[in-house]
Formats: sequence, structure tokens, C-alpha cells
Amino acid sequence: MEAIGVSRIYPGFPPVHALHDVSVSVRAGEHLALVGRSGSGKSTLLNLLGLLDRPSSGEVRLAGTDTGALDDRHRTEMRAGTVGFIFQAFHLLDYRTAAENVEIALLYAGAPAGERRARALEALDAVGLSHRAHASPATLSGGEKQRVAIARAIVTRPSVLLSDEPTGNLDSASAAVVLSILDSLKPTGVALVTATHDQQVAASADSTVQLADGRVVDSEDVAA
Repeated sequence: MEAIGVSRIYPGFPPVHALHDVSVSVRAGEHLALVGRSGSGKSTLLNLLGLLDRPSSGEVRLAGTDTGALDDRHRTEMRAGTVGFIFQAFHLLDYRTAAENVEIALLYAGAPAGERRARALEALDAVGLSHRAHASPATLSGGEKQRVAIARAIVTRPSVLLSDEPTGNLDSASAAVVLSILDSLKPTGVALVTATHDQQVAASADSTVQLADGRVVDSEDVAA
């Protein structure tokens, strides 16, 4: 996945220039960290990469496809089949069990009930929570909720996984577990992009891009 010279301007008086000519890329099996303070443009860039929004200018390419050339229906199909999302606030449904929350991602993909349950349990096992499959979110710790959210994100087997401050609501021990899980996903070939202000998260990435006021101010290939 790559963004090429993307800018995002929100209309208003005056208009808000959230991103200015930003270019980033991440390959299969790599982890890219977007770092910067609140308001630096990290979440705006994630929304563009995840096809939740369109850039005012520039291109977002996924597996070589210029997503700007797609209509809304095809963008939605590509997003549902290719991109997984992990949010800081978890976004779990309180009236569903952990397994049912994970299954929801497959429901929109049209998978039959038996397959949904089997893959949901497989995803929960991958994050070490198969024993909590029937628990309600109210009984889960913050770290467990985030692990359920990761299971929901990976159950569709996406090629790109986007996470927005995945450790922001967690204590240090839970954050370390989540980072370990994310790191374990790289051998599957998923391209991981994480927006964070947590230096521990940034240090675990293969490369980092620092944003300030919607502009790239520094980049580093950690693996190098």
C-alpha cells in the first residue's frame, strides 16, 4: 500500500489543511509506524489508506490499484476484503460475546454461519483468547478487549491492517502483549500501519514516518 503526494483539505472558513503532500508506503510483511502528536494528521492519513475517505489530491494505491479511480461500491468491496481496522476505543458490541463480535466482520462478507464461528474461534485462538470466546465485553479487561478487536480485524484475512493508537487505553503489560501479537502477524504477509505517539510501538516497527501539522518531517527505516 502506498500514498503518493496526498493532501486532505476539509472545507470551511477558513479551510483546514489536514495533510500536505504526504507520501508513505508499506510492503507485505512490514510494519510502518506513523508517529506524531495529536492533530499531526496520523488519523487522517489512516482514513485515506483505509479507503474511509478520499484525498483532496494525490493517490492511494493498494496492490498497484489506484483506489481513486474506483466508484464507492468497488471501494467498499476492496476495503471489506482487503483492509482490517484496529481502534483505540475497541468498538465492541456489549450485547454480543467475544466470538460474536469477531464474527461480525465475516457477516458483512457473506460467510455462512458455520464458517463464521470456526474462523472467529481460530482468530481468538491466534490472540490467546479462545477460552474467553463466550465472555461478554463487560467482563473483559482492556487488554482482552483489544485482543478481541485484533481478532475481529484479522478474521477476514486482510492484506493490510491499520491500527489507530492500539495501546492508547492499555497499561504497560497489556500493551506489551498487544505489540507481541501485532509483531507475530508479520510472517503472515500482512502489511501493518500503526498510528501512535507511543515510542515503544514506534520502536517495534520496521520503519517510521513522523508527521507534524499534516506534513512529513522525518522518516526512518528502523530495519536498516
